[in-house]
Amino acid sequence: MKYIVLLGRVLFSIIFINSGFFHFSKAAVDYANTQDVPMAEILVPFSGILAIAGGLSIALGYKAKIGAWMLIAFLIPVTIMMHGFWHFNDPAEQQMQTTMFMKNTCMLGAAFLIAWFGSGPLSIDERKGQKQKDPYNERARPIIREKVES
Repeated sequence: MKYIVLLGRVLFSIIFINSGFFHFSKAAVDYANTQDVPMAEILVPFSGILAIAGGLSIALGYKAKIGAWMLIAFLIPVTIMMHGFWHFNDPAEQQMQTTMFMKNTCMLGAAFLIAWFGSGPLSIDERKGQKQKDPYNERARPIIREKVES
């Protein structure tokens, strides 16, 4: 089962690492300008840094909770500013932006889960012995102990 967690982290991260590099292109900045993104020349490359660093952090399992918060900081403004389907009148464009918006909200949900649970097994953090306490298991442990002892 631990390999499934590693696979999930890597598959989740690929889109951020891959697309993050595009954020350093003139085309990405130009597109952001068409969507009225303020200071696009600064914010678009900065969002690329957040995407790449957060994606690598999660894929490697190195400080994945921090990496997840980086992706959350990336996803919220990008989802609202770049995929505001409510701004489009063309049905095809509105459908495409709705799909992109929903894809991003799905990834946002996964990032929140990683921010809570961390990287899991087969991670650099685990290997270094920096396992973070799982708050869910910490709360459940006394209940389990109580039932076993009675």
